[in-house]
Amino acid sequence: MLRDIGIQQIYARKDRVGYGMGLGVMLLDEVYPGFPGDLRNPSAYPFPIQYEIMEGLNCRNVAWCKGDDEALLPPILKAAKKLERMGCRGILAECGYFAYFQPMVAGTVSVPVFMSSLLQIPFIQQIIGPKKSVGIFCATSGGLSEQHLINVGVDPDSRYHIKGAMDEGGCPQFVSLWDETRRPETPTADYGKAEADIVAKCREYVREYPDIGALMLECTGFQPFARAIQRAVDLPVFSWATLMDYAYSAVAHRDFYGHV
Repeated sequence: MLRDIGIQQIYARKDRVGYGMGLGVMLLDEVYPGFPGDLRNPSAYPFPIQYEIMEGLNCRNVAWCKGDDEALLPPILKAAKKLERMGCRGILAECGYFAYFQPMVAGTVSVPVFMSSLLQIPFIQQIIGPKKSVGIFCATSGGLSEQHLINVGVDPDSRYHIKGAMDEGGCPQFVSLWDETRRPETPTADYGKAEADIVAKCREYVREYPDIGALMLECTGFQPFARAIQRAVDLPVFSWATLMDYAYSAVAHRDFYGHV
């Protein structure tokens, strides 16, 4: 039987209850489904995911946080500490707007913290060069402030553009899931319609800003459509999925099996 021969003698890790854990994901306290690839649907990911709910946090109070974190921060830190004690090797949150809380959470727990897909922006800016811009494609552009970007290391004077999928009534399938004021009693979405809407929005986005050198998908529900978006715009596409793959590879580095 094959096994990792590097695991011979095992030892408890201080204050860690679970072992063989992967990424801990803090979920919003909301009831709506996610397609495979959505952060709240772990079925498409090749590594272990442990969930914890941030009690009282929802799409609206997180997306429109403008620095009033007194009520929001305690349940975030409580969930992060619980996932850490569970044994998770890294911690993520379910919305790109959690960028605002990156320094607070990273300063509280002792495992790596990836609060937002937007952490990738400084890296993207380096690889696309100084003449191109990052296209930050988010749920609603009005909720993404300069402070959100600063808190994940983005220079507010650097090259980027921001556009919201649901701005001006766009992408109604997402509205049906995430907008508590307009979603039906049973939240639902059609994959084909959602894909067509988001692809059209992204095409429009890169036409509007021809200097875009890569797309950064802020929302945890966008990555199921990332491949279709990439086929349509022919650009590098970064998402929560690219961040998760990178995060897991860093906290649980793979071994190499081959020959010479």
